[in-house]
Amino acid sequence: MRVLILLFSAGLCLAQDLAVRADELMGAYQKTARFMGTALIAKDGKAIFSKGYGYANLEHEVPNSPRTKFRLGSITKQFTALAILQQQEQGRLKVTDSICQFINNCPDHWNPVTIHHLLSHTSGIWNFTSSPDYIKQWMLDSPPAKTMERFRDRPLEFKPGSKMSYSNSGYILLALVLEKASGTGWEEYLRKNIFEPAGMQHSGHDTHSAILKHRATGYWFQGGEVRNSAYHDMSIPIGGGDLYSTVEDLLRWDQALYTEKLTKRPTLNTMFTSVLNDYGYGWRIDDEGKNRMLWHSGETIGFRNAIVRWPEQRFTVVVLTNRNAPGPYPLARRIAALYR
Repeated sequence: MRVLILLFSAGLCLAQDLAVRADELMGAYQKTARFMGTALIAKDGKAIFSKGYGYANLEHEVPNSPRTKFRLGSITKQFTALAILQQQEQGRLKVTDSICQFINNCPDHWNPVTIHHLLSHTSGIWNFTSSPDYIKQWMLDSPPAKTMERFRDRPLEFKPGSKMSYSNSGYILLALVLEKASGTGWEEYLRKNIFEPAGMQHSGHDTHSAILKHRATGYWFQGGEVRNSAYHDMSIPIGGGDLYSTVEDLLRWDQALYTEKLTKRPTLNTMFTSVLNDYGYGWRIDDEGKNRMLWHSGETIGFRNAIVRWPEQRFTVVVLTNRNAPGPYPLARRIAALYR
């Protein structure tokens, strides 16, 4: 019994020491880089550090906290990937299927493109957010079928499967594939099949019109001054960048991925298997021996984020921010270095 008490005390002291050092690091970032956001460190499924910095809303001086809801940007893609794999597990599709089996008005040159290609960014479909005109379309309502019209007539940039080129277009199309295969709308599907089973009560599809408690406002720092970020209609990045969440909900997501609450283990292994350029399905994969790392960053107007997981160590860092800098992924790695 005494040995158990000593081990527990040692672990508690280590966690407390890490929390102090993480707070010091985050405080320095807040002071020198004007960091605004929330950070979380978890070990063995428990948050050992979770704290907000700066303001969720500067005008009303509402501070950021672990309950603050941030737009996730491309972290959304890992939820899309899991939803598609759930449909494969249920026999409603195969990732080897051509996307034209599920997409209305699918152009002939997309016939060789499979769901696998979309998931792994190996489709060759042009990335519509790289268009110089994209900034002019931020404010326009554009659900996936309408957004598809922006790039459906573009030729493939390379033979599907031959290269990897990050494409938001692919994940917009995956939202259409999911709705067709499941017979359920995007928002409803994720709520019923991912968020509710994982206990994520503070996550969902973001819309400007909804009254969302604890919503963070996005900001830009330009020329040393802080400004409200431009309006971005969240119908545009459905499937690729439309979700919001909190650090605490992302910890619940992280923990669900160690179980079979959402899907079976072989399916999860598929998601975490590199295809090309260290990218799996909605996750970046860095194999560092025993320190294998799974991660993804996310960026949308006024928000930058990162989730980084070391599954073998059951160690996770989440950084969500409501401003355009500094980079949350390098910051998450610096936080993790305090422990590792």
